[in-house]
Amino acid sequence: MPPIGSRSSSRTGGSRWTSLSLASRLRMGKKSDKAMVKDKNQSSVSQEQQDENSSKTPEPHMCSGHFQADFIELCRRNNVTFVTPIVLRGKPQPLPSQVPEGKPEKGKDKGKAPPQPEPEPEPELTEDGEPIETPPKTYVTKEKFDYFKPTIDVEMDNPDKTDTVCEVYIRGWKIDDTMMHIFRQCWPSMDKLHTINLWHAGLTGSTVSILASFLPVCATLKNLILDGNTVKEENFGELIGEECLVQNVSLRYCSITDKGADSIGTALGSAKKSNTKLLSLNLNGNQITDVGAGHISRGLRMNRNLLCLSMSSNKIGDKGVVKLAEALSRFSLKHEEVVERRRQISEKGSPDRNKSPPLSRRAHSNDRPGSVRSNTQTEKDKSKRDKPSAKKKDAKGKDAKEDDKKGTKGKDDKAGTKKASMAADAGKNAGKTKDRKKKMTPQEQEPTEASEVINPLLEVADYMDGELWVAGNRVLINLNLSRNQVDEEGVRALLKAVQYQTTLTQLESKHSGTGLMRINLQRNPISSDSEALKKLHDLMLTKDPFYKPSPTPDAEAA
Repeated sequence: MPPIGSRSSSRTGGSRWTSLSLASRLRMGKKSDKAMVKDKNQSSVSQEQQDENSSKTPEPHMCSGHFQADFIELCRRNNVTFVTPIVLRGKPQPLPSQVPEGKPEKGKDKGKAPPQPEPEPEPELTEDGEPIETPPKTYVTKEKFDYFKPTIDVEMDNPDKTDTVCEVYIRGWKIDDTMMHIFRQCWPSMDKLHTINLWHAGLTGSTVSILASFLPVCATLKNLILDGNTVKEENFGELIGEECLVQNVSLRYCSITDKGADSIGTALGSAKKSNTKLLSLNLNGNQITDVGAGHISRGLRMNRNLLCLSMSSNKIGDKGVVKLAEALSRFSLKHEEVVERRRQISEKGSPDRNKSPPLSRRAHSNDRPGSVRSNTQTEKDKSKRDKPSAKKKDAKGKDAKEDDKKGTKGKDDKAGTKKASMAADAGKNAGKTKDRKKKMTPQEQEPTEASEVINPLLEVADYMDGELWVAGNRVLINLNLSRNQVDEEGVRALLKAVQYQTTLTQLESKHSGTGLMRINLQRNPISSDSEALKKLHDLMLTKDPFYKPSPTPDAEAA
């Protein structure tokens, strides 16, 4: 048996060990608690920093004109999940027969033998020994469903430079407000963009309003094509506002009714404002009736810039055509138009009428108005002016006579020297001016002043039956009314309008426009044997710019 002392020593050693382990655990626990506290503090600080960063609004992106880079960055900032790829618009490859072959230069290839054609490679064979068909060269095949994925097709002036995008095509996928806001930032910064084509893009009233808001900022934009977009609000008139710079607008098959035609007619022209940039408007394939044609004719009354109007495949009948013919021949002014005419005539006659007079020095006085002065004050001023002048005349009366003689001789001598120097300079510069005139390019020459378009309200008016009548629109040269419901009455109205335009242009040397030069009335219910239709056809043949009269027998004999 072990001694009693040994047991006691072992017990005391064990108690010491346990006490040390407990102390160490306590110390480790304190260290770990401190570390946990530090980690919690760091995590809380990092969360606070993240919250501060998230609360700060990011700096707005400044577009550089590179469409692809700007579009990707703006999509990332707007949290767009799928970034639509921007690809170069595909073009059909030319056939080998259409590729122009370069002509050999003379004198260089005389001694050389003609190049031998390269041998055709042997066709690859399948396992069965049959030749494998080569892929077609007239088109490019894609993987399944790649054709239906949304893309933004672009055309560039130089494919190697991304900042030369000139045309943008989006077809068959919906453009929401977020995407339109992205385009609002991208497109105005593109210096060469002249065409925007959004075909079946699911536009709404809000997206059309967003598009119309930044169209005036796109300085180089000329063509806007929105075919196949049915908009419930029909606010297409916002796209052709007074400040819009677009020249050609196409709204085919947009289900435009008389409501949309009303907004378009108001945007084309009214008594107070009108569009001065639009040249061509295409409204084919819509649902415009006689009422809508009347709204369009109301815009044509005050518009003097539109050249081509196409309203094919609509529901326009004789009443709508009569309204259009009235706007093209002559019409009576309405009350609001008469009021605006008088206002413009008064402003033109006295341009300084509305200017406020300058404030006088005594405008603050309470006794009398600042512009009125008393007679006594004016007499005092006159006496003050006259007294010193009289003294000067008396003092210098004698010297003035002597100086006049000397002065006349000096002036004659100076005038002679000036005339001689001017003649010499003119002789030296005569040849230079001729050379300059010969070397001047058309760009260096001063541009001729463009003839100002007269406001239709300021044209000469005839007073008949208590109404003012003015000449109609003679700027429109192309009118397409095919595939409508035009009959005999509408054709007669158009014939009278064209006859009135021709007589007016012959009588007036200075006229605003040549009148209609082309009218398309195909696929209408009117009979081809109609006398009015034949007369209109014969009259329009002579006005067609591509018309060539048949040679007479006398001319053939000569």
